Amino acid sequence: MSNVLFDVPGPKARLRYRTYAVVGTLVVLAFVGYVGWRFYDSGQFTARKWEWLQYAQVQRDLGNAVLSTVEAFAAAAVLALVFGAIFAAGRLSDHVWIRRIAGFVVEFFRAIPALILMFLFYFGLPTVGVPTTPFLGVVLGLTLYNGSVLAEVFRAGIQSLPKGQSEAAYALGMRKTQVMFLVLLPQAIRAMLPTIISQLVVLLKDTALGFIITYQELLYYARYIGSQGTFGRPIVPSTIVATAIYVVMCLLLTALATYLERRNRRNKKVVGTPAPPATGEAALVSAA
Repeated sequence: MSNVLFDVPGPKARLRYRTYAVVGTLVVLAFVGYVGWRFYDSGQFTARKWEWLQYAQVQRDLGNAVLSTVEAFAAAAVLALVFGAIFAAGRLSDHVWIRRIAGFVVEFFRAIPALILMFLFYFGLPTVGVPTTPFLGVVLGLTLYNGSVLAEVFRAGIQSLPKGQSEAAYALGMRKTQVMFLVLLPQAIRAMLPTIISQLVVLLKDTALGFIITYQELLYYARYIGSQGTFGRPIVPSTIVATAIYVVMCLLLTALATYLERRNRRNKKVVGTPAPPATGEAALVSAA
């Protein structure tokens, strides 16, 4: 008897799927090759367009831009995780008024694009006498938007846990807050780790929006270098370099998530493995 909810594809269907996969791959490779050829034909890969990478000052400035991107990402990621945890707990509260307030905040900030939030904080706060900086505008905008999304992720993860987890914690005399933050939330984070990392990757890429409010991150510097007539206005090469750096940072973040997931799986196996029975001298010692 089949264990799936659909018919297992036969030989012809598998051959058809493989054909579609090969054709799709060839189309994508052809498109990428065509774009690369157009860049080459327009002189985007000439030495003059790439000589800016040889200057030590440019390399230092590029490193500082990457560092600014990482700083904004790290600050916003930590704050978004905290925001998500708090408002996920609020949406699961036993008090109706807390649930409604938390639900309104989450849905409100989740519905506003991150760029608009950056604009509001960077251009709006000074109008009411609150000083701000591009860094603060980027971090606050990313925190509220991504934190609202993570709040829904945490809520779904907590609700997917067996009720026996919370019931056992309550039986031990733990309060609602302790059950949420000490028992349920850590398990939900482990269960939803791939989704959390995916949202953090989105957060990392959204730091590029900061260049619009003059935050000097990676895209801001790539645009600056690309507009320099001294280097032949290498906007395409500088964009390619920035893209490669973003890809590397996202891959490193994904690799970290994979490592944490494997370590968590390994720890579960170690905890769940019973100790072997004592034999020989060890058994005599324990009996004594």
